[in-house]
Amino acid sequence: QVQLVESGGGLVQPGGSLRLSCVASGFTFSKNFMAWYRQAPGKERELVAGITMAGSNPNYVDSVKGRFTISRDNAKNTVYLQMNSLKPEDTAVYYCYTWLDFRQYWGQGTQVTVSS
Repeated sequence: QVQLVESGGGLVQPGGSLRLSCVASGFTFSKNFMAWYRQAPGKERELVAGITMAGSNPNYVDSVKGRFTISRDNAKNTVYLQMNSLKPEDTAVYYCYTWLDFRQYWGQGTQVTVSS
């Protein structure tokens, strides 16, 4: 079955950096679009960044452009989210996401807290 396991979240001060990882299994990773979403308390889940099968033309929500970078390693079945210059408003649970056979799949989420 499809599994997405995130790691790398934590507490960081404003201006700091974190790198999230998502290890995927149960499907042909190299043939799937992958993405990171986030959900802050009291807010809807939003798409943060997405990346195609080959890793070209990643897209980002405007609020993270220039600060976050999504990448993937198809040999390791892993997608990453490098987050730099973190702000308190980046505080949220971050979820790994893919879409397969008309179904959506989410990881369990990893908490990112940006606070001094």
